[in-house]
Amino acid sequence: MSSQLQKSKLCFIGGGNMAGAIIGGLVTKGIDKQNIYVSEPWDVNREKIAATGVRTSASNVEASQDADLLILAVKPQVTKGVCQELAGAWAGRTSLPLIVSIAAGITLESLKEWFKLADGRSPHIIRVMPNTPALLGEGASGLFASDDVSQAEKDLAASLLASVSKVAEWVDREELIDVVTGLSGSGPAYFFAMVEHLIESGISLGLTREQATRLAKQTCYGAGKMLVESSDEPAQLRINVTSPKGTTEAALKSFEASGLKETVDKAVKAAAARGKELGETLAKS
Repeated sequence: MSSQLQKSKLCFIGGGNMAGAIIGGLVTKGIDKQNIYVSEPWDVNREKIAATGVRTSASNVEASQDADLLILAVKPQVTKGVCQELAGAWAGRTSLPLIVSIAAGITLESLKEWFKLADGRSPHIIRVMPNTPALLGEGASGLFASDDVSQAEKDLAASLLASVSKVAEWVDREELIDVVTGLSGSGPAYFFAMVEHLIESGISLGLTREQATRLAKQTCYGAGKMLVESSDEPAQLRINVTSPKGTTEAALKSFEASGLKETVDKAVKAAAARGKELGETLAKS
């Protein structure tokens, strides 16, 4: 945890699951709770966040008034209105907060335009795509910064993400954030779907739902841990458990015949394309 982050006043606009995960990680790492201010309109979410000991408000303007770092954690559809509200309230500020946006699909161009003050100033902005395993401190995130972002600001954002992410990858082109969205942002759902299907297959062949669920969950967890902790590439790990003419080979040949590679490729591309489409649509709204 960087000393810069420890000294910074942090504002979260939006107190949903992802914001809650990051806040939980920051508190666990020793960030002063009084340096964290969260704006959340829904009473239930705000009360849940307040229970962690951080400051809360129903007002975006109040929560952001003296922030050094602002995490924009709202739904893409309401991002424009939130940005314009904040920009209108910051006219008297001599310095603007660094913005970390986790709003899917919303481009830097749109964010800079929406955050532009009446005097022409815009804050420095970093786009981030985290994923839901951040709730367990096991997240994977992609980051992209606008050209005016300094190395110190990049380090601040990286330190923020390190509280909940085991992997944080900077990309050098903004369109690659949409690829990160398709790969790791939406990726957990792909594995959940796979486990769902494994469970149903086990049940159809005679296992009880409880047995199939326990076996499938642990298999997914164990395989994931091997991927992370082994020095072998995924392809080699697959080879290691595939005996010639054995049961695993039979299953993998079935995958191949069904076009698994093409199916996964299409899924990642579909998610990435949807992220791009979302940003383009909202930019015109």
